[in-house]
Amino acid sequence: MARRPLIIGLTGPNAAGKGEVAAVLTMAGLRYHSLSDAVRCEAASRGLDPTRENLIRIGNILRRVHGPDVLARRIGRRLEGWDVVDSIRNPAEVEALRRCRGFVLVGVDAPPRLRFERSLRRARAGDAMTFREFGAKELEENSRRGSAQQLARTLALADEVLCNDGTLRRLRARTRSLLKRFSAGSGGGPGGKDAAAGRRTRTPPGGRARQRPRRRSRPARAARRTTARAE
Repeated sequence: MARRPLIIGLTGPNAAGKGEVAAVLTMAGLRYHSLSDAVRCEAASRGLDPTRENLIRIGNILRRVHGPDVLARRIGRRLEGWDVVDSIRNPAEVEALRRCRGFVLVGVDAPPRLRFERSLRRARAGDAMTFREFGAKELEENSRRGSAQQLARTLALADEVLCNDGTLRRLRARTRSLLKRFSAGSGGGPGGKDAAAGRRTRTPPGGRARQRPRRRSRPARAARRTTARAE
C-alpha cells in the first residue's frame, strides 16, 4: 500500500526548538529542507557571512524582488511527498506550500526569556547578547511589510503548536506523537477528512480529535498547543 504524502512545515521564533523537532522528523525518514538554504546561497554569492542579520536582510530582498512566496516556490520543486520544511517565516510561504498535497504547518514556541537563555547557550554568530537586543531582533522578524519576515502572523497559521518550555525528552516524545498521528491521517493531519474540508482540529488531552465549526475557527485558536519541556 502506498504511503500517503506528508510534508511538515516548521515555523516559530528564534531559539524555540525548531531544529530539535526537525532532527526527530529526519531521523524518522523525512527529507530535510530549509527555506534559509536559498537565502544562505544568495548571501554566499554576494560574499556575505551567513549571520542572522545578513540572512534576514537577503531574505527580505528576495521576497521583495521575486514575491513573498519565492523561497517556498523554490523549495516546492524539491519536495517528494515525505519531507520536513524548516524556517517558514511569511504567510505567503504557507499559502504556497499548502498547494502541496499532505502539507501541515507545525509551530514551535517558547517564552521569550527562556528562548533568550537558550540562544546564549547556543552562542551562534549574530545572536543577541542582552535580552533588550533579543527583543529588538524579534521586532525585525515581525514586519508589517508583506515581503518581509512576519513570524507572529505565520505562527498563527499553524495547524499544531508545540510549546517547548521544558525537557528535550518531552519535546521529542511530543514530536513523535504528532508524526504518528499525521502519517496515519488522523485528527487534523494531512489526508484526513478535516484537512480535506479545509478545517483545523483541536485534540483534547487523552481524547479524540474534535472538529471545530468553521464559523468559529481562528488560526491562533485552532492550533493545538502541546506542552513539551526541552532546550
